[in-house]
Amino acid sequence: MKVFPLALAFVAAITTALPSYAQNATALNAALANPSRPAADRDADARRKPAETLDFFGVGPGMTVVDLVASGGYYTEVLSNAVGPRGKVYMQNAPSALQGERGTRTAQAIDARLAGGRLANVERLNRDLNDLGLPDNSLDAAVIALEYHEVYRSSDPQAESRFLAEMKRVLKSGGVLGVIDHAGNAGNDNGSMHRAELEKVLAGARAAGFIVDGTSDILRNPADDRSKTVFDASIRGVTDQFIVKLRNP
Repeated sequence: MKVFPLALAFVAAITTALPSYAQNATALNAALANPSRPAADRDADARRKPAETLDFFGVGPGMTVVDLVASGGYYTEVLSNAVGPRGKVYMQNAPSALQGERGTRTAQAIDARLAGGRLANVERLNRDLNDLGLPDNSLDAAVIALEYHEVYRSSDPQAESRFLAEMKRVLKSGGVLGVIDHAGNAGNDNGSMHRAELEKVLAGARAAGFIVDGTSDILRNPADDRSKTVFDASIRGVTDQFIVKLRNP
């Protein structure tokens, strides 16, 4: 069989043009080293592994994504770098989370992070989790970091199902809901400890019609026996955490 050099060159060019997730992670790690990022964010990267996490979720340049329960915006800025100037990031916080003394501090942190238009591809979204106000099928990905457990702490028994229904509405077919949370043991009062049980998250996602596309152990910490609140000084910031990739069919 004769192989034409021109055809080989064409295939090589196409292959080179397709970025791998590993290339995305490498590029994102380089971008995150930028000294314009808050020092506290850069200090947290080693334990939070944001580039590797978004690599697992498949988030990359040009995507439209939302940072759910963004608070002061650590992951908002990471996502801003990941999707680049052709992408867009919604920074979601519930209006109630921006009220009171704690909410005022959060609002000030957001103002500082976005001051001067330094994250030009970010748009604030002050809406509730189950009412984002975004068009149907408009998002490539949604990320909820260390906050999924709050749906179990809600007084609304339908909080999780309402949230997942909203995710299915706004995510495109094939879009990803990326979940990162503090791991809890079955049978424990995980809500009071601000933890979530992995199997419970997976069961809820499947019931809502999501495909479980994989889990990752990169944030696991066996030294955390999951018996303490995540605010306990002995494990704060280094809890045992799971990562789940859920795909909208």
